[in-house]
Formats: sequence, C-alpha cells, structure tokens
Amino acid sequence: MPGTGRTVYPMVSTTIEERPAGIFAPRYRALTVGTVALITLAAFEYLAVATAMPVVAAELNGHALYGLAFSGALAAGVVATVLGGRWGDLAGPVAPLWTGSGVFAVGLILAGVAPTMDVFIAGRFVQGFGAGMLQVAMYVLVSRVYPAELHPRVFSIFATAWVVPSMVGPAITGVVVESVGWRWVFYGVAVILLPAALLLWRGLASAPMSEQPPVPARASIAWRLGWALLVAVGAALMQYGASLMQYGGATRGAGLVLVAVGLAVLAAALPRLLPTGTLRAARGLPSVISLRGIAAGAVIGGEAFLPLMLRDERGLSLTMAGLVLTGGALSWSFGSWVVGRRRFERVPLLRFGMLLITVGLVMMGLTVFAAVPIAAAFAGEIVLGLGMGVVYPTLSVLVLELSPPGQEGENSASLGVAESVYTVVSVAVAGALLAALGTLGAVYLLCFALVALLAASGTLVAGRVRT
Repeated sequence: MPGTGRTVYPMVSTTIEERPAGIFAPRYRALTVGTVALITLAAFEYLAVATAMPVVAAELNGHALYGLAFSGALAAGVVATVLGGRWGDLAGPVAPLWTGSGVFAVGLILAGVAPTMDVFIAGRFVQGFGAGMLQVAMYVLVSRVYPAELHPRVFSIFATAWVVPSMVGPAITGVVVESVGWRWVFYGVAVILLPAALLLWRGLASAPMSEQPPVPARASIAWRLGWALLVAVGAALMQYGASLMQYGGATRGAGLVLVAVGLAVLAAALPRLLPTGTLRAARGLPSVISLRGIAAGAVIGGEAFLPLMLRDERGLSLTMAGLVLTGGALSWSFGSWVVGRRRFERVPLLRFGMLLITVGLVMMGLTVFAAVPIAAAFAGEIVLGLGMGVVYPTLSVLVLELSPPGQEGENSASLGVAESVYTVVSVAVAGALLAALGTLGAVYLLCFALVALLAASGTLVAGRVRT
C-alpha cells in the first residue's frame, strides 16, 4: 500500500464451501438406519403375506375371504396416506410417524393371534392403515431434516429398502411358515420393529429439523378423507372383483360387476383427491404424480402375470418362474444407487427410465412365443428393474422440489394414492382379461401389450414434469 512502507497483499479467503454431510454422517446416521429399517419391515410384511396367505386361509377356513386380506389393507392404506400427509403438513412428521408405527405394530399382533379369518382381515386392515401413515410421514420427515442436496440419496436408499425384501422375503417366509408356523411371520416383524423404533427415536433426537412452515388454507381434512374413502372402496372393489373372476361360473359374473362398479367409483372420486390435472398429466406436479402411477401400474401389471405365463406357456415351475423377478430386484437397487450418486437432468433421466421399462415389458411379453428363449424374460426383467430404479427415486425427489412449503405431506400422499390406484386398475384389467378370455398365449400377449403401451405413454408424460 503506497505510503506505508510495507506491502499488503489482497486477502484471500481460505474458507472452502462445506459440502453437505452424507446421509450416514453422525447427525443423520441413526435416523437413516431407523427409517430404512422401518421401510424394510413394512415391505417384508407386504410380501410375506402373499407367501403365507394360502396356509393362513387353509388354517382359518377363509378361502372365501382370501381377496379381502389384500384389498382391505389397500383401502386402509389409501385413507391413512391422505390423513397422514395432511397431519404431517399441519403438525410435522413426528406425530404421524409414531402413530403409524404403533398402529402397524398393533395390526401385526392382531393378525398373529387371529382365531378366525374375520379377525385376521381386521389385523390386515390395521396394518395397512399404519403402513400408509408411516410411509407418507417419511416424505415429510425427509423434507424437514435432510438438505435438498441429499434427497436423491435418501430416496435411493429408501428404494433399496423395498427391493431387498422382494429378494429374500418369500424364502424367509417359507422357512418360518414350515418350521414354526405362519403366526410367527407377524410376531417376528413386530419384535424386530422395536429396535428399529429405538433407532428412529435416537435419530429424531440427534438430527436437526427445520421449523414448521406456515400451512396454507386448504380444503378441510374431512372433505379429503371422504373422497379418500370412496377411492379406497373403488380400488378394493376392483381388486376383489378381479380375484373373484378367476373362479368362473356365477362368481365370474359377480366379479365382473364389482370391477365395473369399482372403476366407476374411481372415475368419480379420484380426480377430487389428486391435484388438478393429474389424470390428464398437466405440466409440473400433476405430471410427476401421474407418472408415478403409470410406472407402478405398468411394472406391477406386467410382473403380476409373468410367472403364470412362464408356467402355462413355457412349462417352468412357479419357483423357477418366480426367480425371474430376482434379477429385476437387483437392477432396481442398482439403478436407485446410480441416480443417488450424482445429479442428472430430470426430464431425460425419466424418459430414459420409462423407455427401459417399456423395452423390458416387450421382452418379457415376447417370451410367450416358443421361438424366443426364456432368457429374454430374465433380461427383460433386469431392464425393467433398472428403469424403475431410475424413475422411482427421481419422482420422489421431484414431488418435494415442486411442493410449496407446508404441502409436502399432502402432495406425497397424492403420490402414494396414484401409485396404489393405477396399480390396482392395471392388475384388475389384466386379470379380468385372463379370466374372461382364458390363459392363452394370445391373451397373455395382449396383457403385456397393454402395460407396455402404458409405460410408453410415460415417456411422453416425463417431458411435462417441469413447468
């Protein structure tokens, strides 16, 4: 500096911009492990029921109520998702999180001690309600605790928490049912729930949570719950009706009527429950929610009948046919891991994911022809799973990005409702076609063509997720 007799160098800041801590950093570690453990348990219970249900129905003499064990839990989950989402917006995620966990545990115990099929179905209803509230509260929790930079990694590991039980759940359930009985499937999950809840409690105490933002005036919760109840009833009717159609005779006619009535109820109630423009994929948040439903409906609609098709048309045992789905679980987990490691442009990523799902469904459907090697079904499932691994966590991140403060829970609830309803409609329509036209190669091909077209439409909707 002139006139001072000394040289002064410009000050250079040595502060390096701090990168956000990872999801397993000390402040988040217990919370991350606790939430992943709860999601894993909910996923395991969902898959375990499907494996154990034949034994449960035989012991409790409840074959006539078989479908209600699934549709009842679904209906309760839809209502709980709407209630938990709005509750989380108003009061924060902690109350609905603990309430959902407690109700889920009560449902597990009730199903485990059930002396009759009626009590078992009541337990399944309570489980569905608790799981629905628990899962939507997780979204609000992520928005309040983790910085936005970490959301892709959080939802990536959440997706993996759903995938892992699909790989090992049926085998573990089979061992438990054969060795100590089906009741211990539910008792075991309830016991493991305790340490998971303890980790969650420690995590909530150590992780900083942002202040509750002001919640805008919205329609009353009673109004939304009324529409949610109608949506739940419509979805349950479609699911139960499709299961009845498999028995033939007068039962098939009754099932077809239930499917039609359920579809009519959904057509009237669903638009009232989702953001305006969701069913026509309006730009922005409505397209995000619609795309989640499209992806779920296409994938689960295809996977639901792949083992049956491979058994009927290609002569595989159900065990071998079910192993095809394992490759999809692994690639789903890998895809989720990849999108959680770095930031991608969302629209091209979603289009790519939906294209992978479409290609995977086409490959799976073509194995109905004897000239196509069965390996194509395995490869198609891997491609499809990779697409889901790309799409699912990306949509979860987007729904929080596009939600105004105080509406994360309500919009996350809409995401869950769309996923459930689109899936029920897809599976019910495919099941109705198979029941009405027969389990023939051409009918299987038609079912796969429909879900592949649904997935292909998602590549167009993906371009509308940004306003």
